[in-house]
Parts: sequence; C-alpha cells; structure tokens
Amino acid sequence: MKLKTKILITCVAYIVIPMILLLGAFFGIARYVGGITPQLRFEFDEMTSDLLIDLLFAVLLILLLTSLLITRWVHASIYKPVSQLNEAMQKIREGDFSYILETNKTGEFGDLYRNYEDMRMRLKETAEEKTRQEDKNRELITNISHDLKTPITAIKGYAEGILDGVAATPEKTEKYVRTIYNKASDMDKLINELTTYSKVQNDRIPYKFMRINVADYFADCIEEIGLELEQKGIEFTYTNTVPAYTQIIADPEQFKKVINNIISNSIKYMDKPQGRIDIQIIDDNDQILIDIADNGRGIPQADLSKVFERFFRTDASRNSAQGGSGIGLSIVKKIVEDHGGYIWASSKEGISTTMHIAFRKYMEL
Repeated sequence: MKLKTKILITCVAYIVIPMILLLGAFFGIARYVGGITPQLRFEFDEMTSDLLIDLLFAVLLILLLTSLLITRWVHASIYKPVSQLNEAMQKIREGDFSYILETNKTGEFGDLYRNYEDMRMRLKETAEEKTRQEDKNRELITNISHDLKTPITAIKGYAEGILDGVAATPEKTEKYVRTIYNKASDMDKLINELTTYSKVQNDRIPYKFMRINVADYFADCIEEIGLELEQKGIEFTYTNTVPAYTQIIADPEQFKKVINNIISNSIKYMDKPQGRIDIQIIDDNDQILIDIADNGRGIPQADLSKVFERFFRTDASRNSAQGGSGIGLSIVKKIVEDHGGYIWASSKEGISTTMHIAFRKYMEL
C-alpha cells in the first residue's frame, strides 16, 4: 500500500472511529431513556434532544477540521519530503547527480536530506574521478601505442636492412644490430615501467624494507650511474656530506628505481651540448636531503606543481623524440611517500631542474 493511501485512511479514521463511538454512546443513552417512565422520558427528551443534536454537529465539525489540519500537516511534513527523496533517488539511479535537495529542516527528515546530499556529492566526485581516470587511461594507451610503435618500426626497418643485405659490411651490420638492441631495451624499460605502474595502482609494490647505510648505498648506486652517464658523454658529480654512520629505512631495489627514474628523466630532456648531472646527499638534522640536479631545458613554473601527476607530460604534443608515458615521476612520488619521505621539484626554465627528496634518518630508540 502506498504511503499516500495509508495517510488518507488514517485521516478518515480520525473522523469515522470517533463518530462510531459517539453514535454508540448516543444509542446507549437512547436505550437507557427507553427504560424509564414516560413522564421522565418526556422531560429528558425535552431537555437533551436539542443539546445532543448540537453536540453531534459540533463534534463532527471539530473532527472534520482536525482531520483536514492533520492531513495537511502530514502531507507537508511526511509525504512531500518522501516524494522529493524518491524523485532524487530516481535521478541518482539514472546517473544524474545534479538534483540538489536543500533544506533547513531538523529532525529525521533533515538528517535524511543532508545524508542524501553527502551521498550525492560523493557519487558525483566518484563519477567525475572515474571519467578522469578513463580519459587518462585512454591517453596512456595512446601514448603506449606511440612509444611502442616507434621502436618496433625501427627494429623492423633495421632487421629488414640486414635481411636484404643493405648492411653489407661487418661495421654496418654491427651498427644495425646495436640499434635493434637499443630499441628493444627502450621497449623493455617501458614495459617495466608499466608493470610498476600497475602495482602502484593496486598498492601491490613488493617492498622489502631494511636499514641501509646511506654512504655505502649511494656509493654503489653512483658507481653504476657514473658508468652509464660516462657512456652518454654527460658530466657527473657526486657529493655526500652526511656522517658515515647515517642510516635510513628503505627498500634498496625500489629506492634505486627512484634514483634511476629521475636520472633517466634528466637524460631524456637534456638539451645542452654538454649535459651535466649533480647529485648531493645533504645532512639536515633528523633527515637527509637528496638533490638531483641537471642542466636540461627546465620546467615551466605553471607545470612545476603537475610534474608528479599521472600521465602529465610537459611536452603534450608528442612530436618530440623523447616520448614517455608520463607515469615515471608519479611512480617515483608513490615510492618515496611509501617510504615516509616526500619529493618536490624546483626549476629555472631553459637552465636547470632539481629534484629534492627528503628522508627521515633511522634513530636507535
């Protein structure tokens, strides 16, 4: 049974039930009067008949007015709010989150309206976030397609050159093979990056935290990084001013990804004839600061706060040779924050960019 029908039946009952009781009382009195002497009955009838009729009509009028007022009040305070909530829920079911229920009511219906508004806003934010993620995922697929197509095309071209005998000399064959190897390495890096991104999305990065000595750890990292930069003809300096016993809690493998990713990003956007990368490990009271600076093309100030966002690329046109999926620095930020640290960037456009990482030192309790 609908709420409106229940309310109508209730309001009718306000009239009918008292009327039945009143009529019952009336007939009871009449029966009593029928049992007394004719003389007394005449006198009683003379005195009360008009009064009873007036009383009956007065009670009927009072009940009718009361019922109308109660019906109006119930309709305004119960049926109308429920009807509005029902309409609002239908809008939600249809995916329309723009239907606003504003109220200054108190009590249960006021709470219900406010709970609806909280739910509507959360659903709206979730739907908008889902749309943004879908757009970014489509952008990621487009970027990946571009980044995979470029090396695959090059690999096919050089492989066909070898098969067709274009690489007629050992030197040329070696050049072709080396190019194929480099392009395959680029694809492998991209696939690894995507694998890491998938783990980041699902909070499934397999961390193995341990105490590591800062000086020893970075000495090993720098040795590996230095060889790579030397092969690319990039100047490299490393400075460590932290005490030799300084330790941090970190996952050595995942933290190395942070350093390598930042270095790779610096190399990717290096635009000077002579590239340079400087790494400094600085002692800062209860924490250490890791500054990785390059002399690349820099980042516009308007983009500086966005560089750690997923899929963000300062070169949105994709016409540059650098490519990139736009997820590398978001992975870096996630790993650093999972270590309890934080990362930010500073840059002078056309001059340099520095990535700053802060980690809390390990302290014996």
